[in-house]
Amino acid sequence: MVRHQPLQYYEPQLCLSCLTGIYGCRWKRYQRSHDDTTPWERLWFLLLTFTFGLTLTWLYFWWDVHNDYDEFNWYLYNRVGYWSDWSVPILVTTATAFTYIAGLLVLALCHIVVGQQMNLHWLHKIGLVVILGSTVVAMSAVAQLWEDEWEVLLISLQGTSPFLHLGGLAAVTMLSWIVAGQFARAERSSSQVTMLGIFFTVVFALYLVPLTISSPCIMEKKNLGPKPVLIGHRGAPMLAPEHTLMSFRKALEQKLYGIQADVTISLDGVPFLMHDATLRRTTNVEQAFPELARRPASMLNWTVLQRLNAGQWFLKTDPFWTASSLSPSDHREAQNQSICSLDELLELAKGNATLLLNLREPPRDHPFRSSFINVTLETLLRSGFPQHQVMWLPNRQRPFVRKVAPGFQQTAGSKEALASLRRGHIQRLNLRYTQVSSQELRDYASWNLSVNLYTVNAPWLFSLLWCTGVPSVTSDNSHILSQVPSPLWIMPPDEYCLMWVTADLISFTLIVGIFVFQKWRLGGIRSYNPEQIMLSAAVRRTSRDVSIMKEKLIFSEISNGVEVSDEFSMCSDSSYDTYANSTATPGGPQGGSSQAKTFTDRVGH
Repeated sequence: MVRHQPLQYYEPQLCLSCLTGIYGCRWKRYQRSHDDTTPWERLWFLLLTFTFGLTLTWLYFWWDVHNDYDEFNWYLYNRVGYWSDWSVPILVTTATAFTYIAGLLVLALCHIVVGQQMNLHWLHKIGLVVILGSTVVAMSAVAQLWEDEWEVLLISLQGTSPFLHLGGLAAVTMLSWIVAGQFARAERSSSQVTMLGIFFTVVFALYLVPLTISSPCIMEKKNLGPKPVLIGHRGAPMLAPEHTLMSFRKALEQKLYGIQADVTISLDGVPFLMHDATLRRTTNVEQAFPELARRPASMLNWTVLQRLNAGQWFLKTDPFWTASSLSPSDHREAQNQSICSLDELLELAKGNATLLLNLREPPRDHPFRSSFINVTLETLLRSGFPQHQVMWLPNRQRPFVRKVAPGFQQTAGSKEALASLRRGHIQRLNLRYTQVSSQELRDYASWNLSVNLYTVNAPWLFSLLWCTGVPSVTSDNSHILSQVPSPLWIMPPDEYCLMWVTADLISFTLIVGIFVFQKWRLGGIRSYNPEQIMLSAAVRRTSRDVSIMKEKLIFSEISNGVEVSDEFSMCSDSSYDTYANSTATPGGPQGGSSQAKTFTDRVGH
């Protein structure tokens, strides 16, 4: 008769197995260890923490710049030669990489909490290095090719820093549980003092961060200025193909203050509206006239331009992910749009909106190269469009323009000294939103200069500029911004100070309580589980025989009616060697080597 008796009963530890298995592929009990983490693995943990911070910064940056995704796609279009929405794949890839790194960091911290030795699997190490390298390359590329965009990060912090501070407090408070546990387990006073000093230095520095926060939305509500007026960027390009009559009509339906348009001139002297140098992105020229696809738009006659379709590309590429929201009638109308002339725009907008006009200079061999400004002015004056509703942006021949059309609002496209602005009779500035500070806006207002900022699409950015006191903005997203009733958030300084101090006090109280509790729970206890000692000792040995022995010690059952003492059932492989040696001596437990050999053979089976 065969009697089975387990060597040792082990309670299932599914969570611990998943923790060590996912992080280091240590799924079996004997593979785990409570030894101190090796210096090499600590270095990998530091690298993991650094990568987490870097990917978090990159994800935050890329989420912030969704205001400029169209600008980014257009920039890459000029580089690679075809249009594609690169922004969303980058965002998804970044979010995936960050989630992966954050998951590894959480697993590593859990190892610290439960006292397990960290041993990051080599596949995770490869993934960590790849993500770190890719993030560094991406950030370096943006710094070189899109340098101004890093200003968006600083601007966004003006709107999000009060809430990021609260998030930081929550994170450091939760992290204090781990730090307090390590503090309570530390045996050396010097280690405890160092740990305590570093942690609380970080904590108190975080508590004082609000002293450096300067947000225009921290203000009394009574001091909030009027809502910035909106200028439709090339019409309403999220609702219709840009620079088409449909786009301009959609903008006028929203009762916007103005419309922005880019004017160029055809080979036969007809001013028309086009932003790009060629027709490839916004027309079907590659299908209709393949031989003309690479030719500058201004080097074609108006009769040829009129034959092109300027709406199908919008439905096909869907640059703002809004084409699916069009009604069936709007869909049909967008599909049949053509290139819009300046005359058509003037007729549509006369008396309804201000025009912000930017002129695109034709190539050197263009027949109207030297007179395109004159032709454009003649078209404007002949239409009877009110001069005071024209914001004239070109800097070329400005004295001549002032003489011919004295009612135009002279608008500069760059920052200049006050004396230079006054000599040019500049009334307005048209600047990118990253190019002007709050102090400069106040200075321009004191000089009686109105500032228009472009291109503002995100509600958070619009709210921030509203609090700053910007008079007007140019937007692709005017149909959404026109519905924003007030800034997303505005807080009086006293309320913010109260929120800041309260959050700091709550955090400090919780941290002190956690340290006291962890010290009481762990500080006076120095217990060691024999099983942990056994497995920690055994895990260092990698021979096949030792691995087999550890498996049998934990999981196998003894057959053939052999009983094993509790003493042996708890011993490690090193303890087993000691036991065998002791039985080989006359004074051993069984009195001789023959008994030890028999015992060894039976266990080997």
